[in-house]
Amino acid sequence: MTRVKICGLTNLEDAICATEAGADMLGFIFYPKSPRAAHVDVVMDIAPVVRAINPDVKCVGVFVNESPAHMLRILDLAGLDYAQLSGDEPPEVLRAMGSRAYKVVREGHQLAAFAFAIPNPQPNAPDFLLDTPHTQLYGGTGVRADEFVASALARQHRMILAGGLNPNNVAEAIRAVQPWGVDVSSGVEAAPGKKDHEKVRAFVKYVRG
Repeated sequence: MTRVKICGLTNLEDAICATEAGADMLGFIFYPKSPRAAHVDVVMDIAPVVRAINPDVKCVGVFVNESPAHMLRILDLAGLDYAQLSGDEPPEVLRAMGSRAYKVVREGHQLAAFAFAIPNPQPNAPDFLLDTPHTQLYGGTGVRADEFVASALARQHRMILAGGLNPNNVAEAIRAVQPWGVDVSSGVEAAPGKKDHEKVRAFVKYVRG
């Protein structure tokens, strides 16, 4: 079964919608420059509510170029399962996070160093997330990944596919790449930081279908 990660959540209403729709992972962005940045105090209240709906849902904090100590503190404070390293972090930072983090790798950007670095021993966690490269943005580019590269990596790793996915193209992307999971943020939004609940439900439906 392909896992679904709904990212860029900023409020309880959207998080409940994503959980009830069947999302396996919920992403909260702790990068102040992002239009989808979440506040730690809000996420602290969200985590126990969504786990009451689905005890197996995983909550992920998305970070950009933060220290391991800072990320671990936020994970513990907000009650999150994993950190997603979405910046220019070197392999040493991923290694310091142990099994509580996975890295975003981008085509042509230190791919080998991270894709084959430290396999996460937990069966319900990804090895890494594959996103498209951009000169100025850390994620949220809305650009599809190269399916040839993505499918080759998906055959060897628990990979989350991200970049330009939405309810209209996710089924096609899954057929072409066969990833462990898929990630969506802007593709199910009404506006940056606010989800369109019909799109969220449709995205999960097409992944499952």
